Amino acid sequence: MIRNLLFYIFFFLGIILISIVFIPSFFLPQSIVILGGKIMGYWSAICLKIFLSTTIKVKGRENIILNDRFFVASSHQSMFETFFLQTIFKAPVFILKKELMKIPIFGWYLKKIGSISIDRNKISKENLDFFSKVSEILNYSNRTLIIFPQGTRSSPEERLPFKKGVSRIYEKLKIKCQPVAINSGRVWPKQGILKSNTTITISILKPIDQGLDKKYFLKNLEDEIYSELDALS
Repeated sequence: MIRNLLFYIFFFLGIILISIVFIPSFFLPQSIVILGGKIMGYWSAICLKIFLSTTIKVKGRENIILNDRFFVASSHQSMFETFFLQTIFKAPVFILKKELMKIPIFGWYLKKIGSISIDRNKISKENLDFFSKVSEILNYSNRTLIIFPQGTRSSPEERLPFKKGVSRIYEKLKIKCQPVAINSGRVWPKQGILKSNTTITISILKPIDQGLDKKYFLKNLEDEIYSELDALS
């Protein structure tokens, strides 16, 4: 319990300190804010290592798509991947629920780095403009789009059906998909006590080529990620 408390104290103090240090970056090029996000990713790993003796393992780096446009579809079990994936993929753009954008300072950073918000289960002007925003970012930059197709954090045992939005992105953008399976909930669950002396594995799976039927793509993506999570259990 003491290790949990120390982890949370130092983790959030660090995030707050990094946020304060990078406040001037709101008036500087976007790349400076993106650097701050990457530092937050490394800080999360440092805190997990020091206070919970967590080992972080990245599998399948050789599967990362090079010299081609793609988007990442990742499992989502904790806050960890929101931070750490910024250390693996270049200048990622996250698709996030709208509520996160309203958090003081942190939400401002999310907007500054170009994160795209979506108002779940509602029809709004922002949602209708969603694909145009995504297309604009991918067409005019070399950044990587990251989406969590489960739609919310889940427990390691849950197998939530993937949201259809990820298949629409695949169909509309006509680009490859990079599946990623992360068992972070084994260490840093959505609720409850954090666990020590274990391993978080980020498994980068083989790409799914463009051009598949969107229903087949969705089932294939879900099967690939959940099969890998089962293997990591």
